[in-house]
Amino acid sequence: MPVSQPTLIRDSWQPHLALGITGHRATNPTFSAHSGAITAALEALFAKIDAICESLPDERGAVRLHSLLVDGTDQIAASIGLARGWDLAVPLPFGAALNRAINAHPRTIADVDALLAGRPAGDPAVEAKAAAIRRITASAALFEIADRDAEIEALWRASLAAPGDHAAARAFEALVSDNVAFAGKVMIERADLIIAVWDGKVANLPGGTGHTVVTALAMGAPVLLIDPARPESWRILGRPEELGQPVDPDAPADLERLEAIIRAAVNVEGWSPDLLARERWRPRSSRLFGLYRRIERMFGGGDWFGSLKITYEAPGAIAEGSGAQMIAVARTMPGGDPRIAHQLADDVMPMYAWADGVANRLADAYRSGMIVNFVMATLAVMVGLAYLPLGMGAYKWVFATIELLLLAGIIAMTAAGSRLGWHRRWFATRRVAEYLRHAPALLLLGVVRPTGRWPRSGGAARWPEHFARHALRDVGLPRAALTRDYLRAGLEGAVLPHVAGQRAYHLAKAHRLETVHHRLDKAAEACFAFAILSVLAYLGLKGAGALGWVPKHWAAELSPLFTFLGVAFPTLGANLSGIRYFGDFERFGAISRVAAEKLRAIEERITLLLSGEPAALTYAAAADLIHALDEAVVEEIASWQAVFGAKHLALPA
Repeated sequence: MPVSQPTLIRDSWQPHLALGITGHRATNPTFSAHSGAITAALEALFAKIDAICESLPDERGAVRLHSLLVDGTDQIAASIGLARGWDLAVPLPFGAALNRAINAHPRTIADVDALLAGRPAGDPAVEAKAAAIRRITASAALFEIADRDAEIEALWRASLAAPGDHAAARAFEALVSDNVAFAGKVMIERADLIIAVWDGKVANLPGGTGHTVVTALAMGAPVLLIDPARPESWRILGRPEELGQPVDPDAPADLERLEAIIRAAVNVEGWSPDLLARERWRPRSSRLFGLYRRIERMFGGGDWFGSLKITYEAPGAIAEGSGAQMIAVARTMPGGDPRIAHQLADDVMPMYAWADGVANRLADAYRSGMIVNFVMATLAVMVGLAYLPLGMGAYKWVFATIELLLLAGIIAMTAAGSRLGWHRRWFATRRVAEYLRHAPALLLLGVVRPTGRWPRSGGAARWPEHFARHALRDVGLPRAALTRDYLRAGLEGAVLPHVAGQRAYHLAKAHRLETVHHRLDKAAEACFAFAILSVLAYLGLKGAGALGWVPKHWAAELSPLFTFLGVAFPTLGANLSGIRYFGDFERFGAISRVAAEKLRAIEERITLLLSGEPAALTYAAAADLIHALDEAVVEEIASWQAVFGAKHLALPA
């Protein structure tokens, strides 16, 4: 029974604008001298952003602001955003308790102990800072990078216990800077625009504002740069090289570019929810379009004439079917976020099952349609000449009529494929499915592809990336503390089985497609060999008749048969070669083999990380492996598109 998709598309997510904020601390002299003006400038900027969002024609979710909640710029911006009804997502560099304690800047071990235990600090100034953090985080979604908390706390205590020990202080500061820099990278990955209050002076301090700005630009995220000394004027940068360009202090704020960035982030040309709602999911493969898979089975090994019917997993059943293990892992993650498991089961996996089923049917229609054209072209030639060996010259018009109908069928098939957009729709839904296929492994560990590094193409062809990016980003960061136990559970239970399964799939696919290619080659060669033999047989018979070895009339009587064979075999061979070229089985096999090798390397790296020293299992290491998985998937999609991108359904010329 056909199933439409409007519920998943409209109800499970809405595109939203994602912002990141970074800036100087309250202790920065320039910031403290202009804090009132900076606050006013941020309020005006956020109001302008809201006005632009409200002017957009399509439905959208609330603006989501990402902040590390460091005192100064981060906390001011977070308070303004919350007052405007924005969502606040906070990638903390440490666990919540340790983060609150460090950012309250206690000077005594007693205050450290109190803050870590959740008690008020004895120093009023320290407690005021801690209270401000508590107040804001109570309304925020916290993503706590807590895997190195014990190590950081030990170094911190050592540095406080021995103020003169500069080595201990440097070790603590270095580790803190690394974690802050990594939390900043998590923020950048999810942002359409980074807003930075920065004087432009220091850019090489890990975790600092300048370092975050440079990192964002290098990752493809635009940066709205506010000079703390002149916060009413700002400029937008898109490339790291722009940092070295002279600044015109009298230049007006670039409102047009700001609006363009926001519109491009939330809307995309050619996209609307109805675009996917018009597609129909069906529970099984089409009986009419199975010829491509029949070719794969005949030449790749298997039962030639067995049933080709494939039953697709229903979107509503995947959470209890093939996705059950992933959902179980999500629900049992140590200190995990139940919301993530819920969204995987109710939104992300059903969207994948839907896109996969639709893409499979469209692939069958497009690829089988082209192979039907090749088959009809072969039959047209063979039927057009079949009256010769059958001795039915008086009924040539019957054979000619059948030939005409076959040629008309080719034109009709080509026109139908073009009008119904089989190629275009297959490409789009297959990309959506592949992006969503490995999404659970990313989402459980809070990893996404940076906004600036998604594949880009012109016009309506961009919508699958737009859809997948927003669908995944809508889930947001897990509201969890990423301890080493959490990381181990995610890698062992979710990421490693997924990588191993995909590696095995690609290896099997590569072997099957390479076999199909080889056997099609051999079959085409055999057809040409038979053509040569049929011509040689006729010439031999003709010569033997001339020499008197056989009756001369044999050659004349068998001439129609040899003529038919001399045309039929090359035609069949040429069309088998055409099917091999169109299917590009060898290149597809090579793409899958390369993907399998990349996945094998990632699988080995994950295994080594899990079996190594516990201290080596950090969020940075785990995220690097998941990014490698994401990159392998995107590269495989790009290679697949490069092969089939220009192969539209066409006449088999």
